[in-house]
Amino acid sequence: MPHLVLLYTPDLEREADIPGLCRALADSMLAQRDEQGKAVFPTGGTRVLAYPATHCAVADGNGDYGFLYANLRMGTGRSAAVHRRVGDSLLAVLRTCLGDILEQRPVGITLQIDEGQAQVYDGKHSSLHPLFNKTS
Repeated sequence: MPHLVLLYTPDLEREADIPGLCRALADSMLAQRDEQGKAVFPTGGTRVLAYPATHCAVADGNGDYGFLYANLRMGTGRSAAVHRRVGDSLLAVLRTCLGDILEQRPVGITLQIDEGQAQVYDGKHSSLHPLFNKTS
């Protein structure tokens, strides 16, 4: 973890660089630092996944409306200030990357951040972490 999942109206794929958006969001996450200057998120655990909604309805259906929902799930233990900085940074990336589209037509963006406080199971297996946790 962290996992940032994007769900969006399929029409955005014609107008937006979704792979570029994913990379920009991941880079923003990896750039985050806590109050002690430590990385907020582990490199090997950072993932951004994007999916067009196969079926969707937005607002009253009488316009050319788009929507992007972003949900960041992260483990517990980060301060409210870190939550705010991460959220503000990710929202800024979304607004920048989708800026031209936002100026041309109505598109809603929602970003939510959830901490896994009530997890009952958290299984992990990764061959990514060893790539980034090597001792110099």
